[in-house]
Amino acid sequence: MNNIKRFILKIDHMLLSHLVRIIYPKYKRRHGYKLNIKIIFQYAILQKIIGFNRFVPWPVHFTSTVLCADRIEKGDNCDPGDSQSNYIQAFNGIKFGSTIELGPGVAIISSNHDTSDFLESKKERPIEIGSNTWIGANSVILPGAHIGDHVVIGAGSIVNKDIPSYSVAVGNPCRVIKKLN
Repeated sequence: MNNIKRFILKIDHMLLSHLVRIIYPKYKRRHGYKLNIKIIFQYAILQKIIGFNRFVPWPVHFTSTVLCADRIEKGDNCDPGDSQSNYIQAFNGIKFGSTIELGPGVAIISSNHDTSDFLESKKERPIEIGSNTWIGANSVILPGAHIGDHVVIGAGSIVNKDIPSYSVAVGNPCRVIKKLN
Protein backbone atom coordinates (compact mmCIF):
# COMPACT_ATOMS: atom_id res chain seq x y z
CA MET A 1 0.00 0.00 0.00
CA ASN A 2 2.87 2.36 0.76
CA ASN A 3 4.29 1.87 -2.76
CA ILE A 4 0.93 2.74 -4.33
CA LYS A 5 0.65 5.88 -2.24
CA ARG A 6 4.20 6.94 -3.18
CA PHE A 7 3.43 6.31 -6.86
CA ILE A 8 0.26 8.44 -6.70
CA LEU A 9 2.13 11.27 -4.96
CA LYS A 10 4.89 11.10 -7.58
CA ILE A 11 2.39 11.28 -10.47
CA ASP A 12 0.53 14.08 -8.71
CA HIS A 13 3.75 16.05 -8.27
CA MET A 14 5.34 15.32 -11.67
CA LEU A 15 2.34 15.76 -13.97
CA LEU A 16 -0.47 17.55 -12.23
CA SER A 17 1.65 20.27 -10.59
CA HIS A 18 2.43 21.57 -14.10
CA LEU A 19 -1.28 21.66 -14.93
CA VAL A 20 -2.03 23.59 -11.72
CA ARG A 21 0.73 26.10 -12.64
CA ILE A 22 -0.86 26.59 -16.08
CA ILE A 23 -4.33 27.13 -14.61
CA TYR A 24 -3.11 29.41 -11.78
CA PRO A 25 0.16 31.02 -13.04
CA LYS A 26 0.61 33.31 -9.98
CA TYR A 27 -0.41 30.67 -7.43
CA LYS A 28 2.21 29.38 -5.03
CA ARG A 29 1.17 25.95 -3.81
CA ARG A 30 1.24 25.64 -0.06
CA HIS A 31 3.38 22.85 1.33
CA GLY A 32 1.14 20.05 2.54
CA TYR A 33 -2.00 21.93 1.43
CA LYS A 34 -3.82 19.60 -0.94
CA LEU A 35 -2.92 17.21 -3.70
CA ASN A 36 -2.87 18.80 -7.14
CA ILE A 37 -5.63 16.44 -8.27
CA LYS A 38 -7.88 17.86 -5.53
CA ILE A 39 -7.04 21.44 -6.55
CA ILE A 40 -7.99 20.59 -10.13
CA PHE A 41 -11.27 18.86 -9.27
CA GLN A 42 -12.40 20.96 -6.29
CA TYR A 43 -11.40 24.38 -7.63
CA ALA A 44 -10.11 24.60 -11.20
CA ILE A 45 -12.91 22.83 -13.07
CA LEU A 46 -15.68 24.75 -11.30
CA GLN A 47 -13.75 28.02 -11.30
CA LYS A 48 -12.14 28.16 -14.74
CA ILE A 49 -14.41 26.00 -16.89
CA ILE A 50 -17.87 26.44 -15.35
CA GLY A 51 -17.18 30.03 -14.28
CA PHE A 52 -17.55 30.41 -10.51
CA ASN A 53 -15.11 33.26 -9.63
CA ARG A 54 -13.47 32.81 -13.05
CA PHE A 55 -11.31 35.94 -12.90
CA VAL A 56 -9.78 35.34 -9.48
CA PRO A 57 -6.14 34.24 -10.00
CA TRP A 58 -6.02 31.84 -7.02
CA PRO A 59 -8.15 28.81 -6.07
CA VAL A 60 -11.60 29.82 -4.76
CA HIS A 61 -14.28 27.41 -3.56
CA PHE A 62 -17.34 27.39 -5.81
CA THR A 63 -19.64 28.41 -2.92
CA SER A 64 -17.52 31.48 -2.12
CA THR A 65 -17.69 34.91 -3.75
CA VAL A 66 -14.72 37.23 -4.34
CA LEU A 67 -15.53 40.71 -5.68
CA CYS A 68 -12.82 43.08 -7.01
CA ALA A 69 -9.99 40.56 -6.80
CA ASP A 70 -7.72 43.11 -8.51
CA ARG A 71 -7.90 45.26 -5.34
CA ILE A 72 -6.71 42.43 -3.10
CA GLU A 73 -3.04 42.19 -2.13
CA LYS A 74 -2.09 38.86 -0.61
CA GLY A 75 1.02 37.23 0.75
CA ASP A 76 2.20 33.62 0.52
CA ASN A 77 0.10 30.78 1.89
CA CYS A 78 -3.04 32.86 1.64
CA ASP A 79 -5.97 32.00 -0.63
CA PRO A 80 -8.95 34.13 0.39
CA GLY A 81 -12.14 32.30 -0.50
CA ASP A 82 -10.81 28.75 -0.57
CA SER A 83 -13.10 27.80 2.33
CA GLN A 84 -16.81 27.22 1.85
CA SER A 85 -19.25 30.15 1.69
CA ASN A 86 -16.74 33.00 2.11
CA TYR A 87 -17.85 36.46 0.92
CA ILE A 88 -14.99 38.84 0.14
CA GLN A 89 -15.83 42.31 -1.17
CA ALA A 90 -12.78 44.47 -1.87
CA PHE A 91 -14.21 47.72 -3.29
CA ASN A 92 -11.92 49.78 -1.00
CA GLY A 93 -9.11 47.21 -1.06
CA ILE A 94 -7.95 44.42 1.23
CA LYS A 95 -4.35 43.64 2.21
CA PHE A 96 -3.67 40.10 3.42
CA GLY A 97 -0.37 39.10 4.99
CA SER A 98 1.14 35.63 4.68
CA THR A 99 -0.23 32.40 6.13
CA ILE A 100 -3.84 33.40 6.70
CA GLU A 101 -6.71 30.98 7.17
CA LEU A 102 -10.39 31.86 6.85
CA GLY A 103 -12.99 29.53 8.29
CA PRO A 104 -16.20 28.73 6.41
CA GLY A 105 -18.76 31.51 6.15
CA VAL A 106 -16.32 34.38 6.80
CA ALA A 107 -17.37 37.73 5.30
CA ILE A 108 -14.85 40.51 4.64
CA ILE A 109 -16.58 43.71 3.55
CA SER A 110 -14.37 46.69 2.69
CA SER A 111 -17.03 49.32 1.94
CA ASN A 112 -20.50 50.41 3.05
CA HIS A 113 -23.18 52.25 1.17
CA ASP A 114 -23.37 56.02 1.51
CA THR A 115 -26.44 56.81 3.63
CA SER A 116 -27.41 59.75 1.42
CA ASP A 117 -27.14 57.74 -1.83
CA PHE A 118 -27.46 53.96 -1.54
CA LEU A 119 -26.00 53.48 -5.03
CA GLU A 120 -22.67 54.97 -3.93
CA SER A 121 -20.03 53.33 -1.76
CA LYS A 122 -18.23 55.20 1.01
CA LYS A 123 -14.48 55.65 0.65
CA GLU A 124 -12.71 54.17 3.67
CA ARG A 125 -9.24 52.88 4.44
CA PRO A 126 -8.53 49.37 3.14
CA ILE A 127 -8.91 46.40 5.44
CA GLU A 128 -5.55 45.00 6.56
CA ILE A 129 -5.08 41.50 7.95
CA GLY A 130 -1.61 40.66 9.26
CA SER A 131 0.42 37.47 8.82
CA ASN A 132 -0.19 34.22 10.71
CA THR A 133 -3.83 35.01 11.37
CA TRP A 134 -6.80 32.69 11.78
CA ILE A 135 -10.34 34.02 11.34
CA GLY A 136 -12.96 31.64 12.72
CA ALA A 137 -16.13 30.46 11.00
CA ASN A 138 -18.95 32.95 10.33
CA SER A 139 -16.92 35.98 11.42
CA VAL A 140 -17.44 39.35 9.75
CA ILE A 141 -14.66 41.89 9.12
CA LEU A 142 -16.14 45.35 8.55
CA PRO A 143 -14.72 48.33 6.57
CA GLY A 144 -11.54 49.98 7.81
CA ALA A 145 -10.61 47.27 10.32
CA HIS A 146 -6.94 46.42 10.79
CA ILE A 147 -5.98 43.06 12.28
CA GLY A 148 -2.38 42.64 13.43
CA ASP A 149 0.02 39.71 13.03
CA HIS A 150 -0.43 36.43 14.95
CA VAL A 151 -4.11 36.98 15.74
CA VAL A 152 -6.95 34.52 16.29
CA ILE A 153 -10.47 35.83 15.69
CA GLY A 154 -13.08 33.60 17.34
CA ALA A 155 -15.97 32.10 15.41
CA GLY A 156 -18.97 34.38 14.92
CA SER A 157 -17.08 37.57 15.78
CA ILE A 158 -17.82 40.99 14.29
CA VAL A 159 -14.59 42.97 13.78
CA ASN A 160 -15.40 46.67 13.51
CA LYS A 161 -12.17 48.18 14.90
CA ASP A 162 -8.44 47.49 15.00
CA ILE A 163 -7.18 44.32 16.71
CA PRO A 164 -3.55 44.45 17.95
CA SER A 165 -0.92 41.85 17.09
CA TYR A 166 -0.42 38.73 19.23
CA SER A 167 -3.95 38.51 20.56
CA VAL A 168 -7.10 36.42 20.65
CA ALA A 169 -10.28 38.41 20.02
CA VAL A 170 -13.94 37.33 20.10
CA GLY A 171 -17.46 38.67 20.29
CA ASN A 172 -19.84 41.22 18.88
CA PRO A 173 -18.27 43.72 18.83
CA CYS A 174 -14.95 41.90 18.74
CA ARG A 175 -12.63 42.58 21.69
CA VAL A 176 -9.31 41.18 22.84
CA ILE A 177 -9.66 38.52 25.54
CA LYS A 178 -6.11 37.19 25.62
CA LYS A 179 -2.58 38.20 24.67
CA LEU A 180 -0.33 35.67 22.93
CA ASN A 181 3.41 35.26 23.53
